[in-house]
Formats: sequence, structure tokens, C-alpha cells
Amino acid sequence: MARLSASEIAQYGAEGYVIPQFRLPADRVTQMREALDALIRDNPGVRPEKLVSAHIEGDNGEGVRGSRSFLDLAMDPEIVELVSGVIGEDVILWGCHVFCKPPSEGFETPWHQDGHYWPIRPLANCTVWVALEESTVENGCLRVIPRSHIGEVLHPHLHEDRTDLTLNQRMAEGAFDEADAVDLELQPGQMSLHDVYMIHGAKANTSTKRRTGVALRYMPATSVFERDLRPSDGKTGVAVNFGQRPLWLLKGVDRSGRNDFEIGHHRRVAAG
Repeated sequence: MARLSASEIAQYGAEGYVIPQFRLPADRVTQMREALDALIRDNPGVRPEKLVSAHIEGDNGEGVRGSRSFLDLAMDPEIVELVSGVIGEDVILWGCHVFCKPPSEGFETPWHQDGHYWPIRPLANCTVWVALEESTVENGCLRVIPRSHIGEVLHPHLHEDRTDLTLNQRMAEGAFDEADAVDLELQPGQMSLHDVYMIHGAKANTSTKRRTGVALRYMPATSVFERDLRPSDGKTGVAVNFGQRPLWLLKGVDRSGRNDFEIGHHRRVAAG
């Protein structure tokens, strides 16, 4: 079973991110790329950078027809074990977003903090960003500002009314120095983990190579998915429905005693 080493856990705590030694085997990467191509074919009217809740099979109620393959990836016991190394033994899966940037015209992801968007209280989350294809500086890899999670501060974000962005919220100037950015270059099957307060983004893909990452979202069961909250008031540029988003308790118990693990699941069974 994969586990984060003591040094990897220490880096995550100190820097806000880590690229673990563990990676998906080549045959699993091939399988997921085939699932990705099918996902794109099934969603011809959706920008491939905006494949939200791709893990919810069929019509997911958020404008995307999802795939069971992405739920299987998110529930992979080894990935869940990595996550529990940084958020504890009680792990809830609540999200999966596929960011596929086509060659030449892949959208920019502005600098932002995930916590600005999500109804998790107390705010806590680990995102696992799994590379299905080579992710490099050339084709717009994930970039992070090390140590920007320290102090657990959410900085102001500004709305941008543009159609060429993955998200329409960008951090206001003055909160960080872009010169501190680290490029997280990954080979297929590699992954990074980052904290909910981490400042991160990605440049547009102007190269000839497609770039795809699957962002898997996990919260500790000491927090609550507060379905009535609307943190960004629908201004992110990505359609979400947190009120009907299904949750999966993948490990441990619901320490909060307040998370609902039935909402969203019945609708999908009925639709099938």
C-alpha cells in the first residue's frame, strides 16, 4: 500500500504541496486516457478545461456527463492512503474536476485559492492533481506559491468577465510575489498534493501538446460540507450544484456527524 514518507508529509506541512514518489502504473494511465477521450466525446458542448464532477456517472446535474472511471480513480485505495497522510484517517471524497487543456488554445487558470470557492467548514481539503499526460512549463503545468498556505488566510479575489479562462476569479494583486512560483512538472501517472489555502494557477497552453490533469478533492470528516453556502455566488465560470453534490466516506467515520452521504446518490440511481 502506498504511503507518504515522513519527509513527504513534512514537505506538505511546510510548503503546502508535495509530489510523492508513488505514481500510477502505465497500464492504469493508458486506461484513464481512454476514459478521458470518451469523456470529451460525451461532452461536445463543454470546454475540456471545465469537466466538473467528472466522477459522477451519466448526467451529473452540473452540465457534464461523467464517467465511472474517474470515480474509480478517486476511490483508489493507494491515493486515499496518500491523502490520509496529510488530512487524517477520516477521508471524504466530494469532488473531481478534469482540466484538459487542448494544444494551442488551452485556457489559463488564474492565480487563486481553492478555499475561496468551496462550502467546507472548517475549511480543510487536500487536492490530488493526477497527470494523465506530460505536464510541463511548455504546455501550462500547475504552478504553486510555496508556503502561501501558512496562516490559513484567504485573500481577496476579483471577478473577470472573460471567456478564455478556466475560472473567472483571480487573486487581487499584492497578496504574493509571482517570482516565488514553482512549476510542478509531472510525467504521466505522477501526481501532486496541495493544501486548500495554497495559491496556485497555470498558464495557457500555447504548445502543440495536450495537457490533462485530474483534480481529486478530499476533505477530512472533521469538517462539514455545508450545502447551503454559496461562497463565490455563481461567478466562477464553472457550473456547480453543491446542494446536490454526492459525498463518499472512503475511510474512517464522519467525525462531524453532520455530513449527508445520501444526497445526490438516489438521483443517479433513478437516472440509471
